[in-house]
This record gives sequence, C-alpha cells and structure tokens, in this order.
Amino acid sequence: MHHFAYKDGDLHCEGVALSHIADEVGTPCYVYSTATLQRHARVLAEAFEGQDCLIAYSVKANASLAVLATLAAEGCGADVVSGGELQRARAAGIPAEKIVFSGVGKTAPEMELGLTQAIHQFNVESAAELRLLSTVADRLGRAAPVAIRVNPDVAAGGHPNISTGKKGDKFGVPWAEAEALYAEAATLPGIRVVGVDVHIGSQIGDLVPMRAAFEKVVGLVQRLRAAGHEIARIDVGGGLGIPYKPGDVPPPPSAYAAMIAEVSAGLGVQVILEPGRVIAGNAGVLLTTALYEKEAPDRTFLIVDAGMNDLMRPALYGAHHEMLPLTEPARGAPEATYDIVGPICESTDKFATARALPALHSGDRLAIMSAGAYGAVLSSQYNARPLVPEVLVNGDSYSIIRRRPSFEEMLALEEIPDWLN
Repeated sequence: MHHFAYKDGDLHCEGVALSHIADEVGTPCYVYSTATLQRHARVLAEAFEGQDCLIAYSVKANASLAVLATLAAEGCGADVVSGGELQRARAAGIPAEKIVFSGVGKTAPEMELGLTQAIHQFNVESAAELRLLSTVADRLGRAAPVAIRVNPDVAAGGHPNISTGKKGDKFGVPWAEAEALYAEAATLPGIRVVGVDVHIGSQIGDLVPMRAAFEKVVGLVQRLRAAGHEIARIDVGGGLGIPYKPGDVPPPPSAYAAMIAEVSAGLGVQVILEPGRVIAGNAGVLLTTALYEKEAPDRTFLIVDAGMNDLMRPALYGAHHEMLPLTEPARGAPEATYDIVGPICESTDKFATARALPALHSGDRLAIMSAGAYGAVLSSQYNARPLVPEVLVNGDSYSIIRRRPSFEEMLALEEIPDWLN
C-alpha cells in the first residue's frame, strides 16, 4: 500500500498536495512518504515476529539520509555494498552491530572500515575476497564475522538484469565450490565463520524459486555443521517484489515469513533479511511537468522535464511505472495515447510507450509512481542536468532532504589545467 491519493481534486502525499510541492520545489523532484516507509517496515517486522530476525534494509534501494533515519527509528539495520553506504547508514543512526556488508568488490580500506566499526557481518563473495579480508583483519588484530554468499543456480527476478542467483552471474561462490571455501575459511587467521548468505534476484513475484534456494541452503548448513562449522545465521537476501502496475500481486510478507519459518524450522539460526524495494519502492514518486506535445507519423510524443538521468529504470530494464496527473481528471475526460519521453539526447530516454492517459497539455504535471526504490540512487548529471531534489512528507508537513545543486556547485568539482588558461 502507499499514501498517495486524490483529495479534493489534487493528488496528495499523506496530507500534502503534490502540486504544492511542485510549485515550491520545482520539477522534476522526488517525493517520499514517511507513513508508507513506516508502514512497510512494520508489516515486515510483524510478519517475522517470533523469529530471530535482523531486518537489514538494503541501502542501495534508496540511500537518502532521511529515509535511512526514518527506518533506523523503526529498528531496521542496513545491508550495504560500499564504504560510502556504510558511512551513510552510520550517519543516519543505524548501529554498526546491525550492518551487513555485501558486494563483490570490497576494497581493503572498506574492509578496514567495517572491521573498525565492528559491523554484524561480511557477506564474502569469492575466495580472493576471503583471503584479503583475512589479511586485513589479522593486521588489525580483529576477527571478521563472515557468511559466504553461495550461488544456488536458481533463476529468479523480474528481468534478466536483476537475476543474481543463476550459474554464470557474477555474484556469490559457485555451489560446487562452497564447502571447500568454508574449509579454507576455518584455517584463515582473522576469519570467524558465522553463517551462509544467498540472494537470487530482485522484484521476485513467486515464492517457489526462493523456497528452492533456501531449501538448498538449509541442506548446506546441515553439512557445514556436520563438518564442524558453527553456522548461526542464514542471510536470505532480499528480492520480494512490489506491485508496479494493476494486476501485479506479489506474495505478501506474511507468506514470505511463513515460508522461511517452515524451511528453517529446527535450525536455530538468526535469519537476516535485506529488503529494499519492498520497503521503499511504493513510498516514492517522481514529479514531472509536460513540456511539449509532438506529433509524429505513427505516434504522439509527450516530452516531459524528467529524464532517464533522473529515473533510469525504464531505460535500464524496460520497467513499467504508472503515471497519474497531479490534478484529478474529470469523469469522462478525453484520453490520448502517448509515448512519454524526456529531454535527454538518447533514444532510450523513454518512460512509457503507447500509454493511455487523460489528454495532457504543456504545463500539466504528472507523478511517476513507485519510484522510491532505484530512482534517485541511480540518477546522474548526464547532459549537465543537476541532480533533482528529494522531499520527505510527514503528515501535513514536508522537508527538502536533498536540494537541487546550482550550476556553480556542479562546476566546483572540476578544474581547467593551467596550460589551458
């Protein structure tokens, strides 16, 4: 669910009209709902009530400090994939003991940061990474708590580019090599084996592949324990899908939690979750303004001021986002069919193809829905466009949590060498 709805003819986020935010902040801009973030975090926590569970929110989904602070207040930890994300999580008030460090390319300085912060766990994704982590931890006189991410060769995810658990994906250790790597880990200084990690994809709408992967992991845990490893944790990753369009019915967190409880029954492990999209996805929208209507021989383009540099998902994955006018259309209002495109000089700068919407005109404004995850975090300054503002709504109030930089600020990071002056 989310807290975006029409009231008195205007689309609102909680108690604030989005048109008011568009007037004051300008478009394009992102708007997030505190109530939706809280609601999703609480539904997930309630689903796992009674299980030993750490909810480590996936920072890569939405790394806003204000969003992280909102989730920290709900008791969430963090799943991070870089030293920068780790520092963001700490700056937002997430305790180090609730932070899990994932990712295939950890550097020695990032490992040192995690070790000195005393984070909950490193999810190791290769033999080379394990050996470097051992060297860094031994030099610091610390023991790195480690789960090895295993690749169960189970396909899942709403698009090939977000499937991460199939043979040939860059993530995790091949299934056939996992037990040998655990045996090596047990001999390395500075390494304390604590768990097993698995993550098979994102935007998953079916629990069947998840269950298949988790059952394989449970069998691995049993074999590892029999071999003398003290496996106390299973990190099941994230990946639970959200409804992006009418007709999408992903499994509810309650069914997900019940499946995990059934599969892990009797193991006595802590379950670690890495939810991102399921918490943040439907908690945010991207506001944009129609610039021009352009007729072509076989289509009508609606050119808006948001571009693929602001919201990459449609260009990157062919992702679908619903779009709602900020002013509620009158009953029986005329409709038109548009290709909705941005101003970026790329043919992939397109948000929708042949989308039926109420007839729109220059100056009309739209909310691109379900943009709270993998939206602002994937944005860039391509075509010298500034990063767009982010706004957090709380009831009848709102705050700009990231402002739009000036052109002077964008240039301030660069220099022209003396020989060109």
